[in-house]
Amino acid sequence: MRFVYLAMIIFFVSLNLRPSITSVGPLLDIIQTDLGMSGVTASLITTLPVFCMGLFAILAIRLNNLLGIERSLLLAMLLILIATFLRVFVNSSLFLLTTALFSGVGIGIAGPLISGFIKKYFPEKPGLTGLYSVSMVTGAAIASSFSVQLFQKMNDSWQHSLSFWSILAVPASLLLLPLLKKGATNKDSISISALFIKNKRVNLFILFFGCMAAIFYTVTAWLAPIVQSTGLSYSQSGMILTLFTVIQIPVSFLIPILVSKTGDRKTWLLVCSLSELIGIVLLLIHFSPWVTTIFLGIGAGGLFPLALLIPIEEASNTEEAISWSAMMLFGGYLLGSLGPAFIGLTVDLFDNFVPGLLVLVIIICMMLFTILKIGNNKENMDETK
Repeated sequence: MRFVYLAMIIFFVSLNLRPSITSVGPLLDIIQTDLGMSGVTASLITTLPVFCMGLFAILAIRLNNLLGIERSLLLAMLLILIATFLRVFVNSSLFLLTTALFSGVGIGIAGPLISGFIKKYFPEKPGLTGLYSVSMVTGAAIASSFSVQLFQKMNDSWQHSLSFWSILAVPASLLLLPLLKKGATNKDSISISALFIKNKRVNLFILFFGCMAAIFYTVTAWLAPIVQSTGLSYSQSGMILTLFTVIQIPVSFLIPILVSKTGDRKTWLLVCSLSELIGIVLLLIHFSPWVTTIFLGIGAGGLFPLALLIPIEEASNTEEAISWSAMMLFGGYLLGSLGPAFIGLTVDLFDNFVPGLLVLVIIICMMLFTILKIGNNKENMDETK
């Protein structure tokens, strides 16, 4: 029963880490028109949370030392709940961007703490990152799938549609309450500056995660508008986003299992990266958006859980797992946040998506090179320190 209870915490906490972002994509054109937002400003609805997810990942280290994992996770869930709920009152771009900022803070705090939670309660089962990633993808899929339907059922109110997803944070918060008495503070900490300066391997993790995040959040934010520009309706573009996220669910679950059985992390990272490369190229040549989305979903579904697994596998204790994850998410999300904003800028400048998609091809090539440098395990650790 304890295993099930702790696994439920991982599931429900992780479920909250994407809906405040992915619920926006299917409604982005409507929101942009309603609030009179430019492409760059509209992209900030996605860019700001991703930026905060990186910036405030470092805060997770400090909060873990002061409050413990359990209390810090509860704080993160409350931030997401409040920020998402307040979207029901949005009447300006600034207010909407403020809710995006604070939800990003909550997500940023929670990300590395879940890795530490897995390392603390399941030290012999790092493969539970599969549950972590599947839960995130499930939350993303539900939000992107039903945002348009909620919009239609709630008197064409995108505010109510976006606000609805705050309900997911309620069970996550309630499940954490029984653990609060056991959530001891941690006195040991790892120097952030030391991680940057002395451990070049962590910097490789950051570069890899940054490339992966830039591609993922660019696709999440702009896939619907891209396919709409080819003639698909709002409803069809919502189904495209649903396909993108639904494909990731089984892939996110199966890839970590295959890696744990074969021990060949590098090969699966390369396979998933090449799948994303094929998807972007197919977008460029205006191939079937449905086929394109399958390749993009397979790539995204495999890369994220493997990225989460890297610091958990290579860290030697809970504090190091949190710190390494925080550093990877910090640098990676800051780099990744530039992706959606760049696409928005190119749309404003060139009135098409081709320049931005070409840059994504370059980013994927950089990611492939980084994967080759990371390899399968810590065998080159001494050389990269």
